[in-house]
Amino acid sequence: MTEYEFMRVIRLLEQTRMAYAHRIAIAEPDPTWQILVHLLRGHLRGQLVTMSSLATIDGFPKTTAMRRIHHLIEEGYIVRTPRSKTGKSYGLQPDQRLLDGFIDYANDVKSLLARTVGARSDDDDVDSYYFGGTNPTGRLAPPQALTEMLTRTTLSIRFLVHHDNYFEAMRNVWSDFRTNLASRANFKMLHLPYLRSALVENGQQQRSAHDVVVLNMPWLGEAVAKDLIRPLDELLKQTQIDPGSFNSLVWQSGRWRGRQYGIPLYCTVEVFAVRKDLASEAGIRGPQTFDETVDAAKRLNKPSVGRYGILWNAGAGGPIASSFMHMMGCCGQSVLNVPRNPVSYAADCLAGEQLRPCIDGEAGREVLDYMHRLVEFSPPDILSTDSDMGVEGFLSGRAAMIYCWTMRATRFEYEMKSVVRNQVAYLQPPRGSKGKSVSSFGGFLLAIPTNLDEDRARLAIQAVSWMSSPQGMGPTVRNGFPVAPAFSVSADPEAMAGSPIISAVDTLAKKGCLQVWQRPAVPEFNALETVLGLEIHRALRGECSDANALRAAQDAVDRIMRKAGHY
Repeated sequence: MTEYEFMRVIRLLEQTRMAYAHRIAIAEPDPTWQILVHLLRGHLRGQLVTMSSLATIDGFPKTTAMRRIHHLIEEGYIVRTPRSKTGKSYGLQPDQRLLDGFIDYANDVKSLLARTVGARSDDDDVDSYYFGGTNPTGRLAPPQALTEMLTRTTLSIRFLVHHDNYFEAMRNVWSDFRTNLASRANFKMLHLPYLRSALVENGQQQRSAHDVVVLNMPWLGEAVAKDLIRPLDELLKQTQIDPGSFNSLVWQSGRWRGRQYGIPLYCTVEVFAVRKDLASEAGIRGPQTFDETVDAAKRLNKPSVGRYGILWNAGAGGPIASSFMHMMGCCGQSVLNVPRNPVSYAADCLAGEQLRPCIDGEAGREVLDYMHRLVEFSPPDILSTDSDMGVEGFLSGRAAMIYCWTMRATRFEYEMKSVVRNQVAYLQPPRGSKGKSVSSFGGFLLAIPTNLDEDRARLAIQAVSWMSSPQGMGPTVRNGFPVAPAFSVSADPEAMAGSPIISAVDTLAKKGCLQVWQRPAVPEFNALETVLGLEIHRALRGECSDANALRAAQDAVDRIMRKAGHY
């Protein structure tokens, strides 16, 4: 069970208890239950729980709550953790015995629910059922409100989107659909650096040239800080968008300071792909560590036949910066001093010391050393390779292994020119010496510009509602474009059966490997990415030592954060 499922089960149990209390006159509230749930929720979200905050639970006198808390501390179910050197200030955490007991309880509830609704048999493993998934229903048709608004007016919807195969497919569905909602000319498609520039430029105009724009998830903080996009909370009341149908981690990616600014459209995950046929011939099992990966790359490296050991995003700028942040994560470290608890990580909650850079340290040194070793068994042009070039090289047989995003990895399985179709294993990314495997989790958010007229904004939110619905996303996902942010789409059996990538990502999700803290969506993300893209690449080109590059990056990001007034 993942932490997200655990939180969902606990919420369900809370709701059923609440319904019982409201319907049965003699029902009495249980202070122990409410204390423990509050404590566990705070622990999983990485939030500080104090004696005073725990004693102010609803429905009970503070004296009653305090007596119960002290009793639980005496019994060892709640432990005190010092917050200062003097020990006078402390927080409260659940004992491991309590945590394990609640996890077992949640697993039992999940299993019972799965059997009850027919999703699994008594013999099935509990992880074969992802709590919250439902099959999509209904016909593929835009909402009536959208078609009526387009019919009544002369407006057409204008989109600013990323240039990739998902948005190309979405554009085709939108423009070729029998309702003729838009034409291909309504879509402006740009690659990442140009997309961000277009978003900023659009926000500086008196009136927006686009009705719906998309954001790379790490850009959210900057987009809100620069007032490029508007909060959607009021507009969402006009739609049927259900936050509960989304994976909680994904839905949160569109929130900032308690307000919803973006609606997740699609998700993409960093995976490690290996040619099964070549690995089998060489007697190589899936590498799990940096050292094992270098060894496998060395054994699979065959330049004489035009095949290299590994491909990865090592081009200057965004590609190498993203790779560095991802690999740092597999060493157990973010490039910023973010909390390690990944359950409800939110960049908008980061403050003060949490925004200090952690680039120049043991993890940074290990990653740069790993990158140098990968270069030795990569193609000669690896330091100019970005995501698209890497994918092109791998599907043409130029390498035996690759770090890649699932969005682009779909081309391995679906492009006619692919020579690796059905020969690729999608694995957990290799880990560093003191870390664990984590996959960077990204994707795009649908948003509405701040400088858009109200009549167009009402039209835009209806378009967003349909585009992000199971009916709107389902056909695209079933055609091999993972991973949908809605439970109902990603749980679609047809989608699961049709794509080995969707199945692989589902496995990663259940293992808790998908995280977002590697690429923190702070307002300074672009500046952070620019610094890393410059300094790390300088070290790989041999223009400076690793130590100097890491120190230069650390100092540059520190200056950026100080100038922003974070500490």
